[in-house]
Amino acid sequence: MDRFDAMRVFTRVVERRSFTLAASDLGLPRSTVTDAVKRLEARLGVRLLQRTTRHVSPTLDGAAYHRRCLALIADLEDAEAAFGGARPRGMLRVDVHGTLARHFVLPRLPDFMAAYPDIELTLSEGDRLVDLIREGIDCVLRVGDLQDSDMVARRVAMLEEVTCAAPSYLARFGMPGDVDALDGHRMVGFRSSATGTLLPLEFMVGDSLRTITLLSPVAVNGAESLVAAARLGLGLVQVPRYHVVQDLGQGTLVVVLPDHPPSRTPVSLLYPRHRQVAPRVRVFIDWISQVFAG
Repeated sequence: MDRFDAMRVFTRVVERRSFTLAASDLGLPRSTVTDAVKRLEARLGVRLLQRTTRHVSPTLDGAAYHRRCLALIADLEDAEAAFGGARPRGMLRVDVHGTLARHFVLPRLPDFMAAYPDIELTLSEGDRLVDLIREGIDCVLRVGDLQDSDMVARRVAMLEEVTCAAPSYLARFGMPGDVDALDGHRMVGFRSSATGTLLPLEFMVGDSLRTITLLSPVAVNGAESLVAAARLGLGLVQVPRYHVVQDLGQGTLVVVLPDHPPSRTPVSLLYPRHRQVAPRVRVFIDWISQVFAG
């Protein structure tokens, strides 16, 4: 194993805080990973990692060396990609909101894989704010307003939202003519995974955004469950239009108060601020931006 390979092993151990997980990521025996780090420490004459039975963390020297390794590895990958027609390669880990994955990413994924056949993509689904460094994830695609973090956030889309309900619900509660007519109506509550609170309904009234919280006998924390509950007539919901376009076409859901739409919802791609962006990550960021731009 040459020095750059050893650096790659070391950086993965630091990011995953585990020899075992780093070995799994890299497709190497755990003993090989352990030996590579020991050789690095012997060559440098310093201890790079603090090891316990449950945890691995960098020493002060290890943290400084890790930063230098990231810069050197990124420079090497850029140099290799610039000559001889080299293509971005290696493992790429992306965490995507589930409905975005199924509606936008997966249908166009064959084009990306054909353009970059040397990239191995692992796509996980979630909507929590993951620890990218600790969990070994390169970037995440998220819906909604973002909490402050030390990640770079690149907005790739603004999704049109609609208020809708099932015909059975409207037969019971009536079609509201305006926002003031919502008294007595119900909503399917959507509980934020970030705050644990129910999100209010939003309506544009003139130039102002008005928020209303209705009685919500049923609350969920997943987009698929939210739409399923709406189909069952359990209340009003607000969702991105793309998510219910088939329901609206078939009449299983009906748009409510179209003249007072919710505010549009941002879609953002996030990646670590202090990590050099590898070529395989950079091409994915550019590709996913083009997917949503189209």
